[in-house]
Amino acid sequence: MSRLSTPQRYGQVAVALHWAIAAALGLALVTGFAADATGQAGGALLQMHVAAGGAAALLTVLRAAWWVFADTRPQPAGRGFARAGARVVHLLLYIVPLGMAASGIGMLILTGAGPAILAGAGAALPDFEQVLPRRPHGVGGRALLALVILHAAAAAYHGLVLRDGLLQRLRWR
Repeated sequence: MSRLSTPQRYGQVAVALHWAIAAALGLALVTGFAADATGQAGGALLQMHVAAGGAAALLTVLRAAWWVFADTRPQPAGRGFARAGARVVHLLLYIVPLGMAASGIGMLILTGAGPAILAGAGAALPDFEQVLPRRPHGVGGRALLALVILHAAAAAYHGLVLRDGLLQRLRWR
């Protein structure tokens, strides 16, 4: 497998970035929703959430830069509505995580919670609900979860129903 993508498949760098972003986003979503549901806005959950969200944002920027400056994407799959839908979902999978990072950073700055999060369990945290970026961050988390589910469902459809080999383009070899 080549470092760069070909018209038929993604290269090693693109595949590695895809799965690293998927892992970081997954951890950020799980820890964010868990902290919200349990009311444990401090401690290890929030530390993991901030670290995973930051990693996802940095990797997303790196992946976008990779596409713009170093690599080309394989030929798009599908036709018509399916191709247009895939493009929209993929674009939103760049935009929404970056918006989530911006609102998360906004909450940290506006509340001054950074030092308390770094201090870990037992540190007093401000009420994040009182700052403007909190609502978009929550809405963005649900939108991102919906996008991830839609993306995974489309992948499953290609792999299990269509059996068109599309997923082979993203395999690590």
